[in-house]
Amino acid sequence: MKHKSILDTRFFFATAPQPCPYIPGRLERRVVTELVGRDAMALHDKLSLAGFRRCHNVAYAPACPGCQACVPVRILVDAFRSTRGQRRVWKRNDGLVAYELPPDATLEQYAVFSEYQQSRHFGGDMSKMEYTDYRSLIEETPVDSSLVEFHLPNRGLIAACLMDRVENGLSAVYSFFRPEFHRDSLGTYMILWMVERARQFGLAHVYLGYWVPDSTKMSYKASFQPLETWTSDGWKPLAP
Repeated sequence: MKHKSILDTRFFFATAPQPCPYIPGRLERRVVTELVGRDAMALHDKLSLAGFRRCHNVAYAPACPGCQACVPVRILVDAFRSTRGQRRVWKRNDGLVAYELPPDATLEQYAVFSEYQQSRHFGGDMSKMEYTDYRSLIEETPVDSSLVEFHLPNRGLIAACLMDRVENGLSAVYSFFRPEFHRDSLGTYMILWMVERARQFGLAHVYLGYWVPDSTKMSYKASFQPLETWTSDGWKPLAP
């Protein structure tokens, strides 16, 4: 008798079309499933290996008819070598102190999050989030998650990153920072920090979510080489 896979016991649903957040004029659809029950973490591991992402207690992947612009990518930790520009970013932020904490929301985090949304994504759904919505984003997780806070002495919290631990890596769920520090490339710095953290844990990958070649919002991800991308034949090298 064939043993049932954990995926055989789950229901997957398609969402209704909505405006694409990355490419103007296009519609987005997703295939989603709930991460619930005692197998939630194991299911999350398997779906991460298949290019899915997590938000709250849901795993999702793009399912847009006629469009394959969203490309799941992950960094190969052992092979990664920072560029000259990335080394400058690392050095520029060497005064930051990182605190890896349980996924508990605070008003201080929310203040930074709101500033970031108003500056970077004004008018978007996330810019309208109230504290209860933010708290849900951070705390509604059925898997092994951490909230990493980055503090600057005498300035307090200036950036944070929500990340998940998966079987073979770390997965960046969402990051944000004080807009006044935009010249310090804190988004890049937080990814570099995750790569170093993955090395400390002996993990093979850092999952960066979806790279969209035609979206300027996502262009920075291509600089973290070597990258792998999920295809119908599994994970394959992504050319620089």
